[in-house]
Amino acid sequence: MAACRRVQRLLLLIFVFGWIGSAHGGKPNAENAADNPDRGKNAGGEGKAAALDGASSVRRSGGWKLAEEAACREDVSRICPKHSWNNNLAVLECLQDRKDETEIAADCNHLLWNYKFNLTTDPKFESVAVEVCKTTISGIKECAAEERGKGYLVSCLVDHRTNISEYQCNQYITKMTSIIFSDYRLICGFMDKCKEDINKLHCGSVNTGEKDLHSQGEVIACLEKGLVSEAEEQPGQYMIKEECKKAIMRVAELSSDDFHLDRHLYFACREDRERFCENTPAGEGKVYKCLFNHKFEESMSDKCKDALSTRQKLIAQDYKVSYSLAKACKPDLRKYRCNMDAAMPRAREAKLSYLLLCLEAAVHRGQTVSGECQGEMLDYRRMLMEDYSLSPEIVLHCRGEIDTHCSGLHHKGRTLHCLMRVSRDKGILEGHCQKAVDIRIY
Repeated sequence: MAACRRVQRLLLLIFVFGWIGSAHGGKPNAENAADNPDRGKNAGGEGKAAALDGASSVRRSGGWKLAEEAACREDVSRICPKHSWNNNLAVLECLQDRKDETEIAADCNHLLWNYKFNLTTDPKFESVAVEVCKTTISGIKECAAEERGKGYLVSCLVDHRTNISEYQCNQYITKMTSIIFSDYRLICGFMDKCKEDINKLHCGSVNTGEKDLHSQGEVIACLEKGLVSEAEEQPGQYMIKEECKKAIMRVAELSSDDFHLDRHLYFACREDRERFCENTPAGEGKVYKCLFNHKFEESMSDKCKDALSTRQKLIAQDYKVSYSLAKACKPDLRKYRCNMDAAMPRAREAKLSYLLLCLEAAVHRGQTVSGECQGEMLDYRRMLMEDYSLSPEIVLHCRGEIDTHCSGLHHKGRTLHCLMRVSRDKGILEGHCQKAVDIRIY
């Protein structure tokens, strides 16, 4: 174990000095550490620890490289383009974004996990952020106030990455974001807040090394579906702890600008993205919106439709899960005080609907709402109209009416139009259902 810790510290120092060297325009200064063959001798010499200890058993002129590790060499040469082999982060990105059917060795998975874990949790890692993000840190009071030495600074910068204008800092935090979001266990505080819920919902193992890089996104996706089911009050649904709910929604908010960060959706929709949104650039939530617009295409895969619906249901609960809506409408929401009425029943679940109603009321009163925000309002009103299942209040209060009068009609708004027709022609919608329909259409 001592040998493993030495190797893990070695990986950290190589990365840290590499970044600092790059920040000063020089070359990474990691050769001396990597070339010391005695620092990582394996005390036990077996199993996964042996895979890690290979990192320091060979002298190399260019510093320690993931691609040269015995545990990962074959997988890297098979999966990753040759030009990426000298860049550890490029190799890491290649392996964690590989296709679903492409497996990598367990020892390689373990090596990658330890590499990422130390990059994101060791307090020494903050020295890189302090070095390349000096101006940014001083300008973001929340990050400047973070206690040093506990690994919180990088997480704070990830939270505020949309406000980072420094080029080197932006590049660094972008890389760190892709590492952190590849594994739920690396997201600051997530494990502490959601470990019990992960186990209760049988969302997967929480033990290091037992799940590969692909399956990590499935854990968060499982929790998200649990949150959606709870909002719809499905029978026998487990109640997720409030602190875990907040953590789930925060992760969804932080991944709102780049669909690569929603690991479950990224893998579920990768082929659909190439089919429908090949020319849509990543960033600012553009890929999400493009995929939403094609959700009802016949050639859209079922797994992608399901992932998109879950994402849309989270937006219905928290508008900030939509990057474009939050960015475009934030000033108007503040201007017209479109805050939720805490006393309103099930306000959290209906959040998007009520916020849209508030802004639409402002427009009807002749007040000014920015054109960009109005465009987003139309997009999301259409989204809510097209798929009744995105509205937990309709799912909850109109089940009987849907089963009796509108069974199976859910494509392109037909269920909602059916409920509207039943209300208009027969006037037999139950009170709560009628209110839910009214909220959705007005």
